[in-house]
Amino acid sequence: MIVGIIPARYASTRFPGKPLINIQGKTMIQRVYEQASKSSLLDKVVIATDDARIAEHVVSFGGEVVMTKEEHPSGTDRCWDALQQIGGNYQYVINIQGDEPFIDPSQIDSLAGVLKDVGTELATLIIPVDNYEVLFDMGEVKVVLNDNMEGMYFSRMVIPYIKSVPQEDWHKHHKYYRHVGMYAYRTDVLEKICKLSVSSLEKAESLEQLRWLEAGFKIKCAITNFDSHCIDTPEDVEKVLRLMNIS
Repeated sequence: MIVGIIPARYASTRFPGKPLINIQGKTMIQRVYEQASKSSLLDKVVIATDDARIAEHVVSFGGEVVMTKEEHPSGTDRCWDALQQIGGNYQYVINIQGDEPFIDPSQIDSLAGVLKDVGTELATLIIPVDNYEVLFDMGEVKVVLNDNMEGMYFSRMVIPYIKSVPQEDWHKHHKYYRHVGMYAYRTDVLEKICKLSVSSLEKAESLEQLRWLEAGFKIKCAITNFDSHCIDTPEDVEKVLRLMNIS
């Protein structure tokens, strides 16, 4: 069984109250919840929040919500808190980003499909990179894979370096992928990684998945062709609507 958990905080440095913003008649958190609920492979969808305003709103539109501690450093920790409250015999948790109101349910199903292999510890999504601008955008996290489709390393820098080829042509000589920030955790592994201390690579790149790799866990990767559109600032709302061709 797989439970989808959507972490949702009210506090945000760049966009306070982000989950409750109105996007063409519905709040962002409602849109995420409704899209996630369309997944054919999730047995349950729950919103995990530390804010009473968000919790009350979720109840108002008929969603399921649990209140978690305020001090969690990441969505991963909030997922573990929520899972303990939900109970049930779930083998996996999928952490669904609460700031992607137009997430495609098939993305969730692609990630959930990887979990059919009971040996999968952690999983995430990746998308091919086919242009120079995205490849060299340090805000985009790149991933290097092994032959088993497991992430060997994640970095904001472009890896691998291609010798004797102009940088603007690197994507033509190697199959690059960038990370899409949705994770699946086997429940026993989720408990273990939440007890790990912050690692040196994690500090350097500000990427929590590097802590898991340093500790020896394996992250299975699934390819998606649906782009991911996050809303981090008020200006992103109109930008995402344009990208999704929604008026």
